[in-house]
Amino acid sequence: MTEEIQERLRLVTSRQNSLVKDLRRAFTQAELTDDGYCAIEGLRTLEEAIRSGLRIKTVFFSQSGQQRAAGLLPQIGSHTETLLLPDEVFQSAVSTETPQGVAALVKLKDLSLQDILRTPNLLLLGAAGIQDPGNLGTMIRSAEAFGASGVLALEKTVAAMNPKVIRASAGSIFRLPVVKTSFEDVSSSLRSAGVRIAATSSHKGTPLDEVDLTGPVAVFVGSEGAGVPKNVLADADEMIAIPHSPRVESLNAGIAASIILYEAARQRRKAQPEAAE
Repeated sequence: MTEEIQERLRLVTSRQNSLVKDLRRAFTQAELTDDGYCAIEGLRTLEEAIRSGLRIKTVFFSQSGQQRAAGLLPQIGSHTETLLLPDEVFQSAVSTETPQGVAALVKLKDLSLQDILRTPNLLLLGAAGIQDPGNLGTMIRSAEAFGASGVLALEKTVAAMNPKVIRASAGSIFRLPVVKTSFEDVSSSLRSAGVRIAATSSHKGTPLDEVDLTGPVAVFVGSEGAGVPKNVLADADEMIAIPHSPRVESLNAGIAASIILYEAARQRRKAQPEAAE
């Protein structure tokens, strides 16, 4: 490690340091800090945040993981504070039992629902009561991969700031807007913007390959156990069923969302030449 990099690392030994407390609280409560920063952890996750152009307030290294600073600090602006923590202090602030020795406070891109609704030919994914963080992270990752404009996180859905959600999204949460809302609040806005509302169902509905997903649409996917909430089903324009073997009772929410998003992307690609003509 060069002398220049060593000089950038400020040693902090107290668990009561304000930045360490911010990191701990953001991880523990799965929410933003008072000044709007999100806690992230792990080398790959931080590299994704850098690649996504996020503002980084502070980077934390454990003493046993400080060798990672040599590769990371050249990618981080000099205005970013970089702290070196004793292993036990670092461990007290992060969420994993076997940390990689690097964590950070980063500011996510802030887009409102109204910003998203201005997107042409809108495709939205709704997470309706998704409680498993791995599923929500997968849904966010697939939403970006297949060209969705954003994700709506409804009531009883796990917090998008949950560290497991962030890891499972593989960086997509840094680039794709995720809006926390209630269906009551969002449904009128969707209607006003001319967005159709669709919901998944395990047992009834139009087979996926017969559903038109080429226009502005929001597709709501529920949890594997409870499914889409009744208030969403009651207001939906269309029910979508994914045909599968009757031996399988239902599909994992992350898988179901990914299949629907793939079909939407396929239909939209196919429709593009016709639109051009």
